Amino acid sequence: MVLKVYGHRISEPSRAVIIFCKINRIDFEEIQVEVLKGQQFSKEYGAPMRQIPAIVDGHLKLIESHAILIYLCCSFPGVASHWYPGDTQKRAKIHSILDWHHSHLRRGAAGLVYTTILAPLNDLRSFLQIVIQAEEILLRSLSELENVWLKLDGSFLGGSSQPSIADLSLSCEVMQLELLGEKDYHRILSPYKKVKKWIEDVRSATTPYFDEIHEYLFEYQKGIREQMATQSGKNKGRAKM
Repeated sequence: MVLKVYGHRISEPSRAVIIFCKINRIDFEEIQVEVLKGQQFSKEYGAPMRQIPAIVDGHLKLIESHAILIYLCCSFPGVASHWYPGDTQKRAKIHSILDWHHSHLRRGAAGLVYTTILAPLNDLRSFLQIVIQAEEILLRSLSELENVWLKLDGSFLGGSSQPSIADLSLSCEVMQLELLGEKDYHRILSPYKKVKKWIEDVRSATTPYFDEIHEYLFEYQKGIREQMATQSGKNKGRAKM
């Protein structure tokens, strides 16, 4: 039975799982869940706990992208060892980065994108204090990414010369910032030179799949920025009246 991957390419953890499967030639069926329309909460969505990404592999149903990536590394032949090395100390470092990801970088990046972009586009209220807090967490996380996890020699997290599942997970998270307005994106990310170079290193190491899977994100970004420009023009017109 072929592996089933439930997700949506607007979702950063979904992209990480799909890229991983493609780069490691894991045969899978991608099942798109229209998360922006709330399909994950419908009766038709059979994966556990109504989250994406999720996988079904035979009798196993699994959520949480980090757990999914670890499972894929350990269960499918042919996965390159650098993604999740057998050495326990190297694995411990990867787990440390992944745990940090959820409690720091993800809180900031996903929080800021949702409160400033996705919530308003779906007619949901956005609170200024939450926006400020999310950006503070994001900037602090990018600084730690730049000065702690990318401090050591090596192109990838923790000083590795090859990417791990931590690099894939965190790089997809940072890529989500592309949904911000152009000025905000450059204001937030431009000070972090190591982070920007690391993104390019991950992209190069996973070519052509990194760009292929992120095409949806950039298409969505284009639509968002056009919509924001139109809304800005209408607001300026009202101000002149």
